[in-house]
Amino acid sequence: MVQSSKLIVYQMFTRLFSNKGKACKPYGSIEDNGSGKFNDIDDATLRRIREMGVTHVWFTGVIRHASQTDYSAYGIPAQHPDVVKGRAGSPYAITDYYDVDPDLAVDVNNRMAELEALIERTHRAGMKVIVDFVPNHVARQYHSICKPEGVKDLGENDDTNMHFSTRNNFYYCWGQPLDLSDISPAPCPLPPAPETAPSSLPPAPYTEHPAKATGNDQFSCKPGKNDWYETVKLNYGIDYCDAGGRSEHFNPIPDTWSKMTDILLFWAQKGVDGFRCDMAEMVPSAFWHWATDKVKYIYHDKIFIGEVYDPSQYRNYIAAGFDYLYDKVGMYDCIRDVICGHRRAADITAQWQKTDDIRDHMLYFLENHDEQRIASDFFAGNAQKGIPGLIVSALLMNNPLMVYAGQEFGEQGMDAEGFSGRDGRTTIFDYWTVDTLRRGYYDRRRLKKEERQLCDTYQKIMRMANDENAFREGVSFDLMYVNPQLADRQFAFLRKAGTEVMLVVANFDDKAADVDVNIPSHAFDYLQLPERSFSATDLLTGEKTTGALSASAPVHLMVPALGGVVLKLKL
Repeated sequence: MVQSSKLIVYQMFTRLFSNKGKACKPYGSIEDNGSGKFNDIDDATLRRIREMGVTHVWFTGVIRHASQTDYSAYGIPAQHPDVVKGRAGSPYAITDYYDVDPDLAVDVNNRMAELEALIERTHRAGMKVIVDFVPNHVARQYHSICKPEGVKDLGENDDTNMHFSTRNNFYYCWGQPLDLSDISPAPCPLPPAPETAPSSLPPAPYTEHPAKATGNDQFSCKPGKNDWYETVKLNYGIDYCDAGGRSEHFNPIPDTWSKMTDILLFWAQKGVDGFRCDMAEMVPSAFWHWATDKVKYIYHDKIFIGEVYDPSQYRNYIAAGFDYLYDKVGMYDCIRDVICGHRRAADITAQWQKTDDIRDHMLYFLENHDEQRIASDFFAGNAQKGIPGLIVSALLMNNPLMVYAGQEFGEQGMDAEGFSGRDGRTTIFDYWTVDTLRRGYYDRRRLKKEERQLCDTYQKIMRMANDENAFREGVSFDLMYVNPQLADRQFAFLRKAGTEVMLVVANFDDKAADVDVNIPSHAFDYLQLPERSFSATDLLTGEKTTGALSASAPVHLMVPALGGVVLKLKL
C-alpha cells in the first residue's frame, strides 16, 4: 500500500523548548530558571517546525510528574524531595496520569485547557500530536486528583500484605519499609530563609511501609543509587519472584490492564494522535495486544511507538499492535560508530538487512532525550558530522525519522545543569534554558551563521523525504556490495518510484571524496531502470550535472566532506 507521507517526528522536551529566559543556575528552582509554557508554542513556532517537513510533534513531559516545586496551593499534592530526581523531576515518574504538568501552564488551574489548545494549534499547523505513555512504573507518591468520576486510583484497593496479586497494581516487600540509605541525595540548595521559617528546615525522611518494588525490576526494599528509586513497578500479572523465577497470570485480566487502557483512551479522546510508549518491552506483549486492540477499535488512526531495545522482541511487539519501534540497538548504534570512525560505513547494510522484513516499522534517529548530542564532546564534537548519518536515516527507507529539538541547530548538551550533570545530554531533570532553541525559535537574529546553515541542511533533507516520491514511497537498492572502494567512509544507494530515480551518496569522511559509483545489472533489472544518459540535479546544492547510467561504467561524483550528494535523475 502506498503511504501518503513518511512520518517525521520532532521530539521537544516541552519544559525546556519554550523557556525564553536566559537564567541557567545549576540546581536552580523554577523561580531561578523559569519554565517553558504551552502558550509559548504558538502558531508561528509550530509553523516553523512544520516547514522543516515534520509530520508529528512528540510533546515530551506533559503529563504531571514528580517535582520539587510546591503547587499545594492549587490542590496538587507536594512530592517529597527524597524520591524526586532533580528540582524539576523526571517526566517518567508520573504522579497523575489524568493531569498535566503545572510547570507548563500560565494559569495552573486551567492547565488541561492550555494543553488542549496546544493540541488544536498543532493540528491546525498540519501536524499530529504524540505524548508519552509510561506503562511500566509511576512515581513513588502517585496519587490522581484528576481521575474521572468512578475511576479507582492505582493501588487504591491493593492488599499490601501480598507481594503479588493480579488484583494489585503494585508489588510489595512483605512487611519491610523502604530503605533509601544507599542513595545520597544530589545537592539542591535551599533558598535563604529566616531561622524561624519552617521552609528552612529539611523535611523528615521519606517513609514507605511496606516498600513497593522499584521501577527497574528491583524487588527488594533497598534500591541503589543507580536504580530508578523514584519510581515503583506496575503489576501486569507477572510474578517475578515465584519458585520458578517468573510466571504469567493473565486470566482473569489483571486490574492494571484495565486501568492503563482507560488512561490511553482518555488521552485519545483528548485528540492525541499517538503514544510514545516508554520502556515498552518491560510490559508483557499480551497487555499490548489487549490494549492496542481496544484503542484502535475506537480510534483507528492512533499510532503506538515502542521503546524496545531487544531485537529478538521486535516482531513480537509489532504483532502486539505497535506501529513503530526504536531502531536503537542496530541502526542508531551503527551510524553513531560510523560517524565516530569506529565502524565502516558498509556496516550500515547489515543493520537494515536484520530488520528487512519489518523495515517500515523501524524508527530511525540520531538523537533523543536519552542519547548524547551529536555535537557533544561525548559523541562527535561537531554537529556537521551528523549530516551524512541524517542523509542515510532520512532517505534510505520509507520508515519514520525522529529528530530531537535543538539537533537542527547543533545543540551540544554540554551544560552541567544540576542533577543531570555534564554528560552530553540535555537535562530532563532540571529547570534550564537551551540557548540554541531559545535563539532558534524566539530570537533568530542571534543565531550563528553555522547554526543557520545546519538548520537549512536539516530542512532540505527532511523536506525531500516527503516531497520526493522516490523517498516517500519508493523502492530502495543498496549499492555497497558492488562498491568496496566506498566501504570505509561512504554509503551509496538508489531510490526509485515510477519514473523518479535518486542516486544518493553520504560521505562520513572529513575530506571531500572523488568517487566512482558502480551500479550492477541487478539494479537495472530490479528497479526496471533503462541504461541511458541522464541529466540530474543535486537536491542539496541545486547544481546540475549529466552522465550515463550503465552497468559497465560507473557514475563519477565529487561528494563534499561530512555531507552528501542527492542526485535526482532525469533519464
